[in-house]
Amino acid sequence: MTEQLVTHGSTLPPVAFRRSLADALEMMHGVDAVSLEERAASLAKRSLKKEAKVQGLNLAISMIDLTTLEGKDTRGKVWALCQKAMRPDPSDRDVPHVAAVCVYPTMIGFVKEALIGSDVKIAAVATGFPSGQTFTEIKVAETRQTVAAGADEIDMVIDRGAFLSGDYQKVFDEIGDVKEACGPAHLKVILETGELANYDQVRRASLIAMFAGADFIKTSTGKVGTNATLPVTLVMLEAIRDFHHATGKKIGMKPAGGISNAKLALAYLVLLYETMGSEWMNPDMFRFGASTLLNDILMQLRKEKTGAYQSGDYFTMD
Repeated sequence: MTEQLVTHGSTLPPVAFRRSLADALEMMHGVDAVSLEERAASLAKRSLKKEAKVQGLNLAISMIDLTTLEGKDTRGKVWALCQKAMRPDPSDRDVPHVAAVCVYPTMIGFVKEALIGSDVKIAAVATGFPSGQTFTEIKVAETRQTVAAGADEIDMVIDRGAFLSGDYQKVFDEIGDVKEACGPAHLKVILETGELANYDQVRRASLIAMFAGADFIKTSTGKVGTNATLPVTLVMLEAIRDFHHATGKKIGMKPAGGISNAKLALAYLVLLYETMGSEWMNPDMFRFGASTLLNDILMQLRKEKTGAYQSGDYFTMD
């Protein structure tokens, strides 16, 4: 990406491909960690001039899954989050709405009510989030109930214990079962990359998730010490690119956890554009999982328009 951010792009019709674990593992190869980290660092240094920067900041807002996943979440907090999702800056109608509001399943009813008449999607976590350590039957039942409650998108977590033990078939089958339970809802599969030890494992988990039926692959729950990073996201984007070349099927990407400022969000968009091209530069194909990112972007946009930073108190808390 040079000085222009592309925001258009259409989703291709699904292309049939042989869905098997063997196909996923056949595409596995080692990741050159040194080259990967050098490329990610180089792309992160790209700078954007004012017009492209403003365009990029607005694009980033439109890609946010505005998230609250706390045990202390209340109806009031969720309602306020939904108002912010629809109108991030009430004083500036040029600022787009976010892509989705992401909550625990029990909050879906309040989100549906709050978002009536808007185009903001409802996303919910499921499958024993964040650990994934429960029975497959419970994961499937929870997914079905969450979709029935009104979720447009399901963010599931893989069984990292099974994956790290080499039981890839269990991971593959569970994703497939959850995808079937999703019905019309989109499935985002969380790899929890901070627990996968190395880039080779991240690529392997990405391929397994995609061949099992994921619509998106996602880095993290945001509940562990290491969450999204640029190199990990690059590994996953390259896996998506290779999968698309092999099957014709387009898969989305969602880095989540630790992306809290506008500068970093723009670095992710540069990484996305340079790796995947213009067809992925839209909320249908790329999301940020974030709770604090939005306010920093709003402050940056205000600075670009007025030449001065607003106090953080100027914007509502996420």
